[in-house]
Amino acid sequence: MSPGGLPMSISTRYDIYRAVHKGLRLAHGRMLARLGNADFADAAEAAAVLAELDRHLMLAASHLRHEEDFIHPALEGRAPGAAAALEEQHRHHGARFGELAALIAAVRGATAAAARAAAAHDLYLAFAIFMAEDFAHMNEEETAARARLCALFTDAEQMAIEGALVGSLPPEENMAFMGLMLPAIAPAERLAMLAGIRDTAPREVLDAVIEHAARPSLPPREFNVLLQDLGLALAA
Repeated sequence: MSPGGLPMSISTRYDIYRAVHKGLRLAHGRMLARLGNADFADAAEAAAVLAELDRHLMLAASHLRHEEDFIHPALEGRAPGAAAALEEQHRHHGARFGELAALIAAVRGATAAAARAAAAHDLYLAFAIFMAEDFAHMNEEETAARARLCALFTDAEQMAIEGALVGSLPPEENMAFMGLMLPAIAPAERLAMLAGIRDTAPREVLDAVIEHAARPSLPPREFNVLLQDLGLALAA
């Protein structure tokens, strides 16, 4: 077994989950911290944080739908029942999204500062449970589900599944996920991801990722190192 608990036979295989799950873990942690340290007694700050949470949950829910639309059917097509446990976990997540939506509405509906702060703490606790469950779910995908994928599909086939998934995303959603992933992945992974875009997509696609995902999400030094490694001009 590898140190991560995966069979050595797949530890170096293509990983369809790695980058996006790293991004979601980082974003979940940042969102939990924001819910914990925000001043919900301040109506304007509360509104801003809830809008941020709305966007975060929309991306998290979209990620589940993408897996259900592309990865799960691929598994079922090769081995009926292979995605059953994942589907059940996704249904549970769906219920959690409903609970969070109700708690968000309760915070928005509280007019008194004290009531809003109390409702916000309930929301914070519920989001923490959601995050913990999602961490466990992502681990299940990156171990058991990934082992099934590697047993049933070649690396090229997995890349094709991922390519179809990414190709289905509207540009703005694709850019939002890039903004989640780039600060969360290792420099070598970041370089490989953007070099792939540089080498296979029109230059304007790479320019958009640089300006709208990499520049806003990376510290200046890391951003400049990335540009240099890509053979691009350093940022001003």
